[in-house]
Amino acid sequence: MGDGVAAMTAVISLNDVTLGYDRHPAVHHLTGSFVAGSLTAVVGPNGAGKSTLLKGLIGTLAPLDGRLERNGLRQRDIAYLPQQAEIDRSFPISVMETVLLGHWRTIGLFRPVTRALRRQAEEALVAVGLDGFGRRPIASLSAGQFQRVLFARMLLQDCPVILLDEPFTAIDARTTVDLLAVVTRWHGEQRTVIAVLHDLDQVRENFPEALLISREPIAWGPTAEVLRAEHLFKARQMAEAWDDRAEICRRSIA
Repeated sequence: MGDGVAAMTAVISLNDVTLGYDRHPAVHHLTGSFVAGSLTAVVGPNGAGKSTLLKGLIGTLAPLDGRLERNGLRQRDIAYLPQQAEIDRSFPISVMETVLLGHWRTIGLFRPVTRALRRQAEEALVAVGLDGFGRRPIASLSAGQFQRVLFARMLLQDCPVILLDEPFTAIDARTTVDLLAVVTRWHGEQRTVIAVLHDLDQVRENFPEALLISREPIAWGPTAEVLRAEHLFKARQMAEAWDDRAEICRRSIA
């Protein structure tokens, strides 16, 4: 969490928010705030609504109920990295062309790329350990290499809020270490980073804040408090009791 005023400024606020599809809730009754400069891991069992929450935060999924406020953020101020399974790598595009797409926030999609902007893209590739990869087609990359490319693109996006959906799944240990260093860099720059993760040891070691959900919120706050054994046990119990056919439920707010 950042110091001073920034630490107290909520960039995204949720008030009894329910998110889901076709009136079936995937995560509901979520109240709380992500504050400026915070580094938060979103954890929970498979199917707990973690990815759905990120889609609600970025605005691609409207709440079924409750209120979600982005507090002055524009959608272009939020960088979003989906799971790799959601990305089509068959399109014939090079590593450099993919990274340069990160400049759209400042120059748009149709303005020419200057030498200075290309140099920034080259520096981003160096920062993620892919110096010299610019001309390679993305289809030729390993999962870890492609994830590095996506992080390089996010470096160019230069957004104050960054959402990562399972960024370290199915990549090698060395790539994970290098990309965690990028996340730490963003945190040091007072950006707000929210990441869906499965590795609880990784969360404990690198993320000061955590949100544990199992369709409903279990705990939200300092990681050591959130990941207590009783909270994890409750999340597993709730996962076993899920009813995917349940309709949206409402409750009054005191």
